[in-house]
Amino acid sequence: MKTRPSPPRADARPVTLKTHGIARTDSYSWLRADNWQDVMRDPDVLDADIRTYLEAENAYQEAVMAPTRELQDQLFAEMRGRIKEDDSSVPSPDGPYAYGLKYVTGGQHPLFTRTPREGGDETILLDGDKEADGKAYFKFGGASHSPDHKLLAWAHDDKGSEYYTLQIRDLETGKDLDTRIEDTGGGGVFSEDSKHVFYVRLDANHRPSKLFRHEIGTDPETDVLIYEEKDPGFFMGVGKTQSGDTILIDIHDHETSEVWMIPAHQPLEHPVLIAPRDKGVEYSVEDNGDTLYILTNAGQAEDFKIVTAPKATPGREFWQEYIAHESGRLILSHTVYKTFMVRLEREGGLPRIVVRRLADNLEHSVAFDEEAYSLGLGGGYEFDTVTIRFSYSSMTTPAQTFDYNVDTRERVLRKEQEVPSGHVAADYVTRRLQAPAADGETVPVSLFYHKDTPLDGSAPCLLYGYGSYGISIPASFNTNALSLADRGFVYAIAHIRGGKDKGFRWYKGGRREKKKNTFTDFIAAADHLVSETFTSYDRIVAQGGSAGGMLMGAIANLAPEKFTGMIAEVPFVDVLNTMLDDTLPLTPPEWPEWGNPITDKKAYQYIASYSPYDNVEEKAYPAILAIGGLTDPRVTYWEPAKWVAKLREKKTGDSLLMLKTNMDAGHGGASGRFDRLKEVALNQAFALMVANKV
Repeated sequence: MKTRPSPPRADARPVTLKTHGIARTDSYSWLRADNWQDVMRDPDVLDADIRTYLEAENAYQEAVMAPTRELQDQLFAEMRGRIKEDDSSVPSPDGPYAYGLKYVTGGQHPLFTRTPREGGDETILLDGDKEADGKAYFKFGGASHSPDHKLLAWAHDDKGSEYYTLQIRDLETGKDLDTRIEDTGGGGVFSEDSKHVFYVRLDANHRPSKLFRHEIGTDPETDVLIYEEKDPGFFMGVGKTQSGDTILIDIHDHETSEVWMIPAHQPLEHPVLIAPRDKGVEYSVEDNGDTLYILTNAGQAEDFKIVTAPKATPGREFWQEYIAHESGRLILSHTVYKTFMVRLEREGGLPRIVVRRLADNLEHSVAFDEEAYSLGLGGGYEFDTVTIRFSYSSMTTPAQTFDYNVDTRERVLRKEQEVPSGHVAADYVTRRLQAPAADGETVPVSLFYHKDTPLDGSAPCLLYGYGSYGISIPASFNTNALSLADRGFVYAIAHIRGGKDKGFRWYKGGRREKKKNTFTDFIAAADHLVSETFTSYDRIVAQGGSAGGMLMGAIANLAPEKFTGMIAEVPFVDVLNTMLDDTLPLTPPEWPEWGNPITDKKAYQYIASYSPYDNVEEKAYPAILAIGGLTDPRVTYWEPAKWVAKLREKKTGDSLLMLKTNMDAGHGGASGRFDRLKEVALNQAFALMVANKV
C-alpha cells in the first residue's frame, strides 16, 4: 500500500470553561467562528485560520481517497444508472388541473408542472435547473399554487444555510412579481381568496419566530406581523387543513405543541388559540365543517388518540374521544376528507393505513405481507374525493404508487419505480431480525443482501442507525444499497431506541436521561449480526448522520473494537458545548430531547458522560470519515472539525481519520440529485476500502 500523506493537525488553543462548578478544557473551541451567523449568509467571511484548516483537511481527504477515484466513478455510474433521468411523479388533481414534478435527462433539479385535468399540453411552472444555473448550491424550499390557480408561491436557498427567499410567480405570464421576501423558513400558504400569503420569517439566530401576512402586489415591508413566538425553545410553522378551510399556526418543540387557527376565507381575522401549550402534550389538527379532528397524546395517551371538538369552542375541556388510545399502536398522522378519515399508524414495528368512514365510523385497513416494508401517504390537494394515494416499497421491492378508492377498496398501480440498469428482486433477500439488548428489550434490525452472499461471518456489513427525535428509519427500497449488496455487503438498519419503531415508549427509552440506550442498542445489533454469522466485527462499517452522527461518535468511544470503520455525516458530536450555547439556532428547542445542561446539573453530568467530543480518549479508534457542511445551521461545521482535531491529538494507532467539509453546502450536503450521488459514492468507496474489499 502506498504511504499515506501526513494528516493536518489543528493548533491546540486550550480554553478552560466552568459550569455548575465543574471545569473542562476545550482545545479547539477556536474553530467555532465568532461570526457564524454571517458565515451562513456569506461563506467568504469565514476566518482565515479556520478556512486554512478546513481546506487542509479537504486536501488530505482527497489525497488519501485518490486511489479509489476509479471506484468512486464506477459507483457513481452504477447509482446514476439506476435513476430514471426523465422521471416524473404521478400528477395530483386539483380542480381543473393536475400538478406534478418531473426531471429532464441530465437535469439535477425538479421541474414543477401542470396539465389540464382531463388531459392536454403540459405547462412548466417552475424550472429548477434554470433557477439553479450558475449557483454552487440551490435547493427549493417548497412551491404551492393559489386556490384560483393563478399564482405560485415558491422559495429557494442558494447558500445551504436554509434561509429561504420567497417569491410569487404569475402563472399566466410565467414571471415572478417584484416581490422577494428574504430569510423565510421556506414556502407560503395562500388564503382562500388567493390575495394573501402567510409565511414564517427566521431571526438572526435562524429561529422561526415570526408569522407574517403578505398581500399580493404590495411591498413586503408593509407585511403584517400576525404572531411572534417569544420563547426561543419553540419552532413555528404555518400550514393548512386538507379541507382548505383553516390556516394553522403550529408552534412546537420536541414534546409540546400549541396550534392557532385562522379562517382561510377570512384571512384578516385574528388567530384563535385551540389549546394552550401544556408541557408534554402534543396535538395536530384537521377539520371538517364545524368540527376539529385532533390527534393528541393528552390524558396519558402515549401512543396517541384522536378527539373531536367544535371549532367554536376548541379548548381541551371540549375535547371528545373519537378514536381511543391503544398501547402499542402508534398513530403517526391523520388526514380528514369530506366523507372519511385516513390515518397512518404503526404496530409491531410495521406501518398500516386505516380508513374510517365518517358517517358510521366503519373502518378497514390497508396492509401488506412482506416481513419488512415502508408505507407512506400522499396528501393530495382535494377534499371532496374518495381516492387516496399511497406509496409502498420494501428493501427488495422498488417503490410503487397506488391510488386507492376508499369506497370500492380498489387499488390502482399508478407508478412503479423504474431501475433503468435493471433490478431482479429475486436476486436479493430481505430479513427482519430481533437483536437482544442487555436490559431484555429486543432491537429490530432490517437486512438486505444478495442471495449469493455467504453467511458464514466473512461478509462485510454496512450498519446504519439514527435513533433520535422519534424518527423511524423505514425499511424501504434504496437503489444505492445495491452497489454494496452486489459487492458482497450485508446492508443493515438498526431500529434503535430514540426512534418510534416500537411505539412512543421506544422513543422515550432513547432520549434525555435514557439516551445511552440508543448507543448500546446499536452495539447490540452489531453483536447479534456477528453471533448470527452475518458478518464479523472487523468487517462492520457503521454509518449515521446528524443525530445519527452523534451515535457514531458515541459508539466509537464505547466499542471501537467492534467496528472497522465509521461514516459520520454532519455529526452532532459536540453535544455538551452545543447544548450550553443558547445562541445557536437549535439549542433551546433541543433541550426537551437531550436535557438542559445550563440549568440542570444532572443533565450536564449525563450529557458530559456520553458527548462524543468530550469523551475522546487515548486509545485505538476505527477508521473514520467525517463529513460537514460549512453553512449548516443544524449541525454547525465546527462540530465535526473539532471532533476530528481532538481525535488526531488523542487516538493511538494508524487508523484512517478524514474530515471532508462541503464548503458550498449545509446540512443536506450537495443539492443536485447527481451531485449527492458523488457523496454517496465517496462513502461507499470508503466502506469498501476499510472493509478490505478494494
